[in-house]
Amino acid sequence: MRRAKRKTSVPPRPKVTARVNEQITAQRVRVVDEEGTQVGVLPLADARAHAAQRSLDLIEVAAEADPPVCRIGDYGRWRYEEERRLRAGRRQQVHSAPKEVRLRPRIATHDYTWKRDQAIGFLRARSKVKLIVMFRGREREHPELGRQLLARLAADVAEFGHLDGRESFEGRSMMVLLSPNGATR
Repeated sequence: MRRAKRKTSVPPRPKVTARVNEQITAQRVRVVDEEGTQVGVLPLADARAHAAQRSLDLIEVAAEADPPVCRIGDYGRWRYEEERRLRAGRRQQVHSAPKEVRLRPRIATHDYTWKRDQAIGFLRARSKVKLIVMFRGREREHPELGRQLLARLAADVAEFGHLDGRESFEGRSMMVLLSPNGATR
């Protein structure tokens, strides 16, 4: 019996590839040495010889430039540093998926305060919050109750967030989006 593969929560490593040494096809390249100073625009054979004198690789770092930019250095180390830079950039990205807080039109006071505090926590964490009022049965006949509830909740969290647009009524639910205020932290 075959078992299902377990999904890992670790994202895949970013793949960094660049042309190196004999893989470079341009006739002339702009060469930058290992300290970051420009050597100049050289024919490809001279650039390879310049890198070989130092026992290093010629790495094409900007292929779309005219002429292409090549760096002299250890390819393995350069690749490792590029992958680390990409991973760090991914960590710094802001994830924009809004958090959801679901309510019912006839919500009890304790439940309302709990949901309000949950929305405030999300807004303090700099996340957008989607407030959703779910209607069932004859509750759909009174959408004004949902509007009043959303307006009340928006007024209660006004210190931490503000409304983005108006509410929208789709099917059995009414939604509104809250964005965190700029100075909140």
